[in-house]
Parts: sequence; C-alpha cells; structure tokens
Amino acid sequence: MLEVVTISLENEMDLVLAHKRSMKVAEKLGLTTATQTTFATAVSEIARTVIEHTDNGILTIGVEQNKQRFALKATVTFDSSIKFTNADEGFYYAQKLVPEFNLSEAGGLNLIEMKIGLPRSLRIDRDKVKDLKEYFLNEAPLNAYEEIKKRNISLNKIAEEQEEELRQSKIIDEKKNEFISIASHEIKTPITIIKAYAQMVKALKYECSDPVKSILEKIDGQSTKLLSLVQQLLDISKMENGHLQYSLEKIELSPFIIEMVSVTKFLIPNHEVNVTLDDNVSVMIDRLRMEQVFSNLLGNAAKYSAKNTNIHVTCAIEDHQFVKVSVMDKGIGMSAVSIESIFNKFYRSKDVMRTHAGLGMGLYIASKIVTDHGGKIWVDSVEGEGSTFHFTLPYVA
Repeated sequence: MLEVVTISLENEMDLVLAHKRSMKVAEKLGLTTATQTTFATAVSEIARTVIEHTDNGILTIGVEQNKQRFALKATVTFDSSIKFTNADEGFYYAQKLVPEFNLSEAGGLNLIEMKIGLPRSLRIDRDKVKDLKEYFLNEAPLNAYEEIKKRNISLNKIAEEQEEELRQSKIIDEKKNEFISIASHEIKTPITIIKAYAQMVKALKYECSDPVKSILEKIDGQSTKLLSLVQQLLDISKMENGHLQYSLEKIELSPFIIEMVSVTKFLIPNHEVNVTLDDNVSVMIDRLRMEQVFSNLLGNAAKYSAKNTNIHVTCAIEDHQFVKVSVMDKGIGMSAVSIESIFNKFYRSKDVMRTHAGLGMGLYIASKIVTDHGGKIWVDSVEGEGSTFHFTLPYVA
C-alpha cells in the first residue's frame, strides 16, 4: 500500500481527524460524495471502536495497487489482546459499508483492512498517489489539536533521533576506550624494553664516546616521555570505564609535598621551586595518584615559564575541613576561554599548540584524581603574568 495519511488513535479528538482525512483523501482521488461518505463512515466507526478499548491504535489511509487496478484502503492496527464482542456495534456496522473488510492478527497486533476499488475512469497511477501524499504532507492542520499533534510527532521523532545518536556515540566511545586500553598496553611493553636497554648501556663500565652518550640520553629521555603519554592514555581509559582504583593511606601532607618537590626538581632543573607550608595535617590519599597530580602541576609550571624563573608551592588550611595546595608560576598565563576549558579532556588552546608539545591529558587526569579524593581543583591566571593552580583535599582531624 502507498501510504498517504497516518493518524494515531488516542482519544475522541482523533475521530474528527479520521473522518475528515478519510473524506479528503477520497475526494482528492475523485470519488463521488456518496462513496466518500461511506468510506469515511466505515473508517470512523472502526476508529471509534478501537479508541473505546485502547489509546495506541494507528490508522493509515492509502492506495493499494493490484496489477493495473487501484483501491482506496484504510488499515487500523491495535493490540492483539483486544477482542471485539457483540457490544462493539461499530465494528460490525463498518463491515456492511465497504466491499472488502478483513480482520487478521500478526506480530502481536490486530490488523483491520478496509478497501474500496477505484474506477478505471479516474486514471489513477503511482505518480498521482505520490502527488496526493505530498499534498497532505504540506496541507495546513485542520484544527489546533492536529497542529499540536503534528508538533508532538515532530518533537518525538527528533528525540528518537537524538537518542539513537547518543546510543551510537556511546558505542563508538566504548570501542575507542577499548582500543586505547589495548593499544596502550601493547605499546608500553616495547617502550619499557627500549628504555631498559638504553639504561643498561649507559651503566656499562667501559666508556662510551660522547656522541653515543648523547644518543643514549636522548633515547632514555624520549622513552620516558612516551611511557608518560602511554600511562596517561591508560589512565583516561580506566576513568572512562570507571576502573580507576585507589589505594588510600593516611599520610602527613607537609613531608609528602617536600618529597614531591625534591623528586620533581630533577625533572625541571632550570627552575627554582620555593615551598611555604602551613601547619602539618594528615590526609587520606593514594600516594602514586597524588604524585601524578604534583608532577603534572609542577611540570606544567616549568613548561610554560621562562628558564630560571621561580615556582612557588604553598599549602594552607582553610575552613577547618580542607587543606589547599597551590602551585604558582610567572609564565605565559592563559585567557578566560582557556580557564573555562583547561580541565577538559584533550583541551589545548590554539596558541599553546603552536609552541608547546602535549596532548591535553594531564590536567584532565589530575582533576579526576583530586575530585575522587573529595577535593576540587581550579586555576587563577592572567595572560602574560602567570598562573596559579589550586586544589583542595579533606584532611584528617
């Protein structure tokens, strides 16, 4: 059947639409007024009967082709659990009005079919039926109820499309995370071996020439960078899948900060790190994960600052519940737009991408770790003057 009009049968208001649309389709096909009325009455009686039993019936009006003959056809589908009785007079009355009437069941639905043959003199063909469908698609609503109904249908369709897009996006995201996890594991092993061999050669007793030593240093340094990137990819994959785990232990924060600064100094030899600590408190943290936070913040402070500039680390108790750690640099700073997005996954400002390497994963991971520890992280920054990253942690009384 070439569908022309479809109406959901939900309440009595739809009876008006069913009758008028049936009449209009029959009229546009060129049927006589008597035939139009007969067909519309049969459709209305079935629609009324179905609405009395359910609010999820569907009426479809169209044209069916059988070889060279065409017929005006209406179908009504509804739940197969509904059975008509003698009390449903409209059902039996409609059967007397149309030449062909059939009730069947398939796929958990009842299907009523009503047909009236179209005279050959009307010269109906598929092109005329398509034009008829286009006419009803563009026709103005009959009343305010139909206008609201059409808008609801349109909104529901948009909502369904968006849900499908979200579902597909979720599937793609899951596959992407799975790929990142597998690829990172596979890449990590050969990088570790390369780094190990480079360190073994460096540790050999016999002397290497200066060019060889320089090459080994570069291999070791670049291997370290690659391992760091791979580990960040693994961490993001774990975060996305909810598998990032923490082993919390009670640690005195001041000695921990001093230790982190001492270790990181070897990674940023061109900067002086000053530390100012408040009263010492204990915190419940995962030592290795919090090392990532400090390493990232201190590394970024050095990365985006000129050589031989100072980096300041402070720690102060606030609100009798949290302790705040701050890392301040005198670097390039950032714009208001960057401040809003700096903790987003893979975010990097256009200006920084041209001058500094990176994938935009470090701060995203750091923010996730801090948040999972019950704290929060933010940044204050002025372009050309520097940035101060702050994060808080709940301390143990």
